[in-house]
Amino acid sequence: AGDFNGWRPEATPLRRGEGGVWSVQVPLAPGKRYEYMFVVDGTWVADPAAPATADDGFGGANAVLEL
Repeated sequence: AGDFNGWRPEATPLRRGEGGVWSVQVPLAPGKRYEYMFVVDGTWVADPAAPATADDGFGGANAVLEL
């Protein structure tokens, strides 16, 4: 979930693929900055592999992706 889908986890569900890898394709515009988090079993989790983070305003951090 992220600013690209109104922070609605159900709007962009991940799907489990071969080898247990979860993925989704999200059409994003280049030249923009996006903040996102994963929702795992109802718990919001920042992407541990994200190259950058930003304060989420709630004492945590969102993952950041710049295209």
